Amino acid sequence: MDFMSALRAAWRERDSLLCVGLDPDPTRLPPSLAGRPRAIFEFCRGIVDATADLVCAFKPQIAYFAACRAEDQLEALIEHIHARHPGIPVILDAKRGDIGSTASRYAEEAFARYQADAVTVNPYMGQDSVEPYLAWEGKGVILLCRTSNPGGGDLQNLDLGDGEKLYERVARLASGAWNANGNCALVVGATFPEELARVRALVGELPLLVPGIGAQGGDIATTVSAGQTGDGLGLMLNSSRAILYAGEGEGKCWDGDFAAAARQAALDTRAAINACRVSVPVFREK
Repeated sequence: MDFMSALRAAWRERDSLLCVGLDPDPTRLPPSLAGRPRAIFEFCRGIVDATADLVCAFKPQIAYFAACRAEDQLEALIEHIHARHPGIPVILDAKRGDIGSTASRYAEEAFARYQADAVTVNPYMGQDSVEPYLAWEGKGVILLCRTSNPGGGDLQNLDLGDGEKLYERVARLASGAWNANGNCALVVGATFPEELARVRALVGELPLLVPGIGAQGGDIATTVSAGQTGDGLGLMLNSSRAILYAGEGEGKCWDGDFAAAARQAALDTRAAINACRVSVPVFREK
């Protein structure tokens, strides 16, 4: 099944807009996994198996694996998700961006080596740097548009003339000229709901990957209201640390039940999201 079809099916079958980010910090793993040769895989597998029925996608961040020389564990994790939880799309969060020939190798890495269903891409080198990813039939290409970090606006909010911002140009391209194969989506942060609403107005029903509702503090109700489509879909609301490390902290049994704690956090987050899925968003332009 291609990425877009799998995503739409996951939205409806799991009644979920929640995407769980898999960002395994080796300094924060449960003590019972300390020193184990495949600790990162075991930790992420536990999170995946505990939350798979609650999510529309999983999003492993490649840097957390590569920095620990654990790329083989990333391969094993994605293989496990596809085998154990078929139909749940896997987004490789790599934010690649380079000239066409190099981009072709990055695309092969994401889609052939890791077998990801989609990959995040930095589009700010232009169309020829994005085309090698778009050429992979059925694979999702999720372009950075208006990111959740505070410094994102340094460039993304630049005025191109006639009032158009740079992030708006990216949104128009992703939903128009660059989307000939129907496999584009965008990254737009929950921390900037007005910009999120503007992107939704520009791109129609194009899927949006939205980081920032967990540890970064983005408000769920405002985010859903600003970014959902008319049928209450269209979003992949990512939460990473708030779910992965839900069992951490004073008075909690972090070592014994990290997966159960993650499941409860995912249940609570999905419920909070679903409570806000209405048909007339607050920030939607008339």
